[in-house]
Amino acid sequence: MQRFQGKVVIVTGAASGIGEATARRFSDEGACVALVDRNEIPLANVAADLAKELTIAHVADVSESAATQAMVETVVRRFGRFDVMVNNAGIFEGGDPAEITDAQWRKVMATNLDGVFYGCRAALPHLEKTKGSIVNTASVSGLGGDWGMSPYNAAKGAVVNLTRALALDLGRKGVRINAVCPSLTRTGMTSDMMDDEELLTKFAERIPLGRVCEPDEIAAVIAFLASDDASFMTGANVTGDGGVSASNGQPPQQ
Repeated sequence: MQRFQGKVVIVTGAASGIGEATARRFSDEGACVALVDRNEIPLANVAADLAKELTIAHVADVSESAATQAMVETVVRRFGRFDVMVNNAGIFEGGDPAEITDAQWRKVMATNLDGVFYGCRAALPHLEKTKGSIVNTASVSGLGGDWGMSPYNAAKGAVVNLTRALALDLGRKGVRINAVCPSLTRTGMTSDMMDDEELLTKFAERIPLGRVCEPDEIAAVIAFLASDDASFMTGANVTGDGGVSASNGQPPQQ
């Protein structure tokens, strides 16, 4: 498919995991892609694999409003337009709520929530011109609680409802906004979990499909939501969770 031929896409958190897979997916479908991350070397390595004339790597920390604004302006200057914003950059902090520090709390909120809002705000004037779309990476952890993950749960829950609220504000401007909500996915952020066979067994028991998610599978959902195939979808928080959210939480009976 070449659904994004002639389109310009920004993907944050593009140096690894879901962001990398998403950047590659858009590139494969013909887009000009701006890869954004604060980690310069791995970002450059990903960009080197993509079509040189259609790709730029931009180092930025999306938790900083000015840096996010500059990111969008740089992309528009380079390609002359802007069609899709993928707010994917994210980090994790968790633990006993009584022991979580102010710095830990602010760190998660700054990247996982503030960064998403800054990306949407900076993108909007340009997406109004192209009738473009926004896709946010939320999480099933934004749809329900987890043990020991309160900062992450709070931030992702805010992204879920921010997506709904912005859909109301942006719809009449011709801009769609949706979010994808993955469950456990094989990324750098979850690498420690991937080495824990006992933990993976527990996850597999709760996931109807019986396995963890791969980044390419979430990238496919993001590309769908950004495409004209989803032209009447806005304000949706689409789960890519192997069926986890289909459960009411009770254990199997057989």
